[in-house]
Amino acid sequence: MNTLFLRRITVLMSTALITSSSVFSQLNNVDYLRSSPADGVEFIEAYVTPWANAFGAGLNGSWYNSAKPHKFGGFDITMGVNVGIVPSSAESFDLSTLDLSANLSPKTGTAPTIAGPKNDGPVMTYSQSGVTLATFNTPSGTAWKYIPVPTLQLGIGLPLGTEVKVRFIPRLPVKDGDIMLWGVGLMHSIMQYIPGNKLLPVDASIFAGYTKLNGNVPVSLQPSTLNGHFPNYTTYSLATSFTDQNLSATVEALNVSAIVSVNLPVISFYGGLGYSKTSTLVEMTGNFPTPTLVTPVAAAPYAEYNDSGVKKGADFPEIDIQSFSGLRANIGFRIKLAVVTIHADYTRAQYNVLSTGLGISFR
Repeated sequence: MNTLFLRRITVLMSTALITSSSVFSQLNNVDYLRSSPADGVEFIEAYVTPWANAFGAGLNGSWYNSAKPHKFGGFDITMGVNVGIVPSSAESFDLSTLDLSANLSPKTGTAPTIAGPKNDGPVMTYSQSGVTLATFNTPSGTAWKYIPVPTLQLGIGLPLGTEVKVRFIPRLPVKDGDIMLWGVGLMHSIMQYIPGNKLLPVDASIFAGYTKLNGNVPVSLQPSTLNGHFPNYTTYSLATSFTDQNLSATVEALNVSAIVSVNLPVISFYGGLGYSKTSTLVEMTGNFPTPTLVTPVAAAPYAEYNDSGVKKGADFPEIDIQSFSGLRANIGFRIKLAVVTIHADYTRAQYNVLSTGLGISFR
C-alpha cells in the first residue's frame, strides 16, 4: 500500500468526519427543553428525525461495489463516503401531531425540522397557573439536506465463495463531540451454483450487513433571570453544574440485498435490490435547568430557576427516533486500475443515498 493512497484515505476520512460532526453541532439550540421533559422530548424527536434517518440510510451505503466475493485469502480496504439525502417532505413538522402538555401553547402550526429552512419556528409559551415560565421559538432549520457518513472497511475472502466485511472507526474526538462506528457484513456467491458460470462476465451474490454508530454532541441550556428573579440555587453552582449536558445518539442500520455485477476490463457495473432498516436512540446526560413556579403565601406567584427545576438526563423519557424500513435499490460502477478501485453508486429508498469510495483490492 503506497504512501499516496494512505494520504488520500486519511484526507477523505478526516473531511467526512469533520463535515458530519459539524452538521450535528447544529443541535446546540435546545431552548425547547425549558418546558417539561416530556415536551422537550417531543420537540427533539420531531426536529432531528430527518437527519437521523438520513444518517442511518448513509450507514447502509458502500458495503459492496461488486457481486464477486474475494478468493480465499484475497482482501480489499475501502473508504467510502455516503451522503444521505433528506426528502422535501421532511423539512417541516406539524405541531398538532405532537403530544404536547396542556401547559404549552400553541398546539397548531408548522415548524422547520433541522433540515428545513433557516427560519425560526413558532413562538411557544410554557405557563402554569397563568404565570409564564418560558417563551421560546422552536429552532430554525439549517437548509442542509445532505448528511455525509464516512465508512472504512476491510473485506476478506473466505472458503466456499464467501466474503466477510468489517468496518470500524475508533472513537474519535471531532469538533466538540466524538464519533465511533463499527459494522459487520457477509456476502455469499450464488453464481457459483449456476452451471457454466465461468463463461459469463456476470456475478451474483446475496449480502447482509449491520452497522452501528454512536456519537456524542454537547449542548448548553443555562438558567437566566425571569422578570427580575435571579436564579436561586442552593445545591447547584451556576459556574459548574450545567457544563456537562450531552446528547448521545446511537444509530443502527441493516441492509439485506441481492447483488449482481457485470465485469468488464477496467470497469464493472453493479446493482442491488433488497431491504433496509434504520433506528436511532437518543439519550441525555447532565443537569438541565428549567424554570419553576414559586407560590409564596403572601405574594403573587412568580417563575424562577431553583433546585426543584433541575432535571437530570434520566428525567427525560427515552427518545426513540421514528425509524424507517423498506425496499432499497441501487446501481453503480467500479473502475479498477491495477489494485486501486474507485466506485460510485446511487441508492433509491425512502431516504436516497449517493455513495463514492476509494480502495485497494487483491484477488
